[in-house]
Amino acid sequence: MKKLVIAAALFSALSAHAEEAAPAPEHALSFNLAATSDYRYRGISQTRLQPALQGGADYVHAPSGFYAGAWASTITWVKDAGGDGSVELDLYAGKRGQLGADVAYDVGVLTYVYASNQLPVSANTTEVYGQLGYGPAYVKYSHAVTNLFGFADSKNSGYLDIGANIDAGDGWTVNLHAGRQDVRRNDAASYTDWKLGVSRDFGVVTGALAFIGTNANESAYTSAANAKFLGKNAVQLTISKVF
Repeated sequence: MKKLVIAAALFSALSAHAEEAAPAPEHALSFNLAATSDYRYRGISQTRLQPALQGGADYVHAPSGFYAGAWASTITWVKDAGGDGSVELDLYAGKRGQLGADVAYDVGVLTYVYASNQLPVSANTTEVYGQLGYGPAYVKYSHAVTNLFGFADSKNSGYLDIGANIDAGDGWTVNLHAGRQDVRRNDAASYTDWKLGVSRDFGVVTGALAFIGTNANESAYTSAANAKFLGKNAVQLTISKVF
């Protein structure tokens, strides 16, 4: 789930150097790699509370604001749920721009692919999303146009994401987030998650440290492999690099 596990860190790196950056080229292609102590998506561990390796590629057409990309991460939850596959692949495309001088927008579509996952209800999921940003703050809504991550009869589920990435000076950024996952026709699987973190571009790499938690129902989000609660409060460390 294209998490934006490293997105906040990348955002802070770009913001910290915005005034120094040269004008964006018409066509831009970048690559990213990351290692994280626990791959959390919307507060829920995708790796049984264990580390993950991640990477992706992004294309941006600056004049139009169009972008597209792919991102992948190691996972364990599909196998733990009785299926097959240990990699998540996210494919996405959208458009960013400005609504006046102060308000930014981002709209697009994102498909999460779990190849040959073989679960009773396919884990493959497609969402459309829209985001508005004002200064360091943003609000984003993602709407599932398929079943959501293997939950039966869950089409039209939604996720509301509110947050801010606040410049704290000397290259540091404070990352704040609160989210609400509504799983349609499954109240037991619906929950709220939150994050308080900091990130910094150190030049060679970007580091992000976050305290993450949820109020998720343990019966819905306990690993079948080791009986651990996947939404427990935890500290997450992520090291990333953009090329």
